[in-house]
Amino acid sequence: MALSQDWCLQCGAGAPGSIGSPGWRSAATILIATALLALGAAAAGYAALSKKSHKPATVTATVAQAPPPAVTTTPAPITPGTPTTIKPLLPSTTAVKPPKIPLATTPAVTPTVPTTPTATTPTTPSTTGGAGASTGPEAILLDTNAASTYNPYNYPAAEFGDPSLAIDGDTSTGWTAQVEPATAPKMAEGLLIDLKARKKLAAVKLITTSPGMTVQLYGANGKTAPASITDPAWVPLSHSQVVAKKHIRIKLRNSKKAFTFVTLWISQAPAAAVGTPEAPGHVSINELELFPAG
Repeated sequence: MALSQDWCLQCGAGAPGSIGSPGWRSAATILIATALLALGAAAAGYAALSKKSHKPATVTATVAQAPPPAVTTTPAPITPGTPTTIKPLLPSTTAVKPPKIPLATTPAVTPTVPTTPTATTPTTPSTTGGAGASTGPEAILLDTNAASTYNPYNYPAAEFGDPSLAIDGDTSTGWTAQVEPATAPKMAEGLLIDLKARKKLAAVKLITTSPGMTVQLYGANGKTAPASITDPAWVPLSHSQVVAKKHIRIKLRNSKKAFTFVTLWISQAPAAAVGTPEAPGHVSINELELFPAG
């Protein structure tokens, strides 16, 4: 201890001559320690009693949970040309059946086929009186050289046209015969048709640009045509008649008899065809068709 120190700071002993004796100081120290222990025990017991009587409040903490991650399904690659069946995702609950909708019934429609009207060939009135003969069968097919000029009185050949033009099917062309001014309007020539074989005839169709002329039809048989129109070998097939129109159909007689030659004889020219010596007129037969007996 220092000179001025009364008590030892290590052992608590007093300096010689300090107050009290060493035994007292030891008893005092024990008393103080005992008091401190008692206070500590009292404090511990109080704390234990307080802990049992009061329950601590329970704090519940709610932690928000993150939503589960979305599952992304990658479709399998589809190869071109390979049929792929895609099944729709159905809910796990029982499917609700859709209501039944009545199907509308469409009445059957029967297409109407338009009827094509039948073409009717009008009949040409006959110059012999009454209604003309019906069209009947088709015209006889003639050879290209079947027509010739019937010229029994030997008029100059230059006064006649090409007879084949009367049977070529072209109505814009025809056989022509000159009208002699000295004897006009009388004429004495015709158009001769060689059938090459015997045929029964029912009618003749005549197309001309010289209406008003007088004609008559004759038929004959043999290897050659009769040399004169007055020859009895010619059989009259029609009456002598005036061609009133450009298109006429003449019904023939003797349809039950077959002929090899037929001639259209012209006995008189129309007044419009009479010309002058400087410019003589002409008559024309544009088309001549023969129809067989049915």
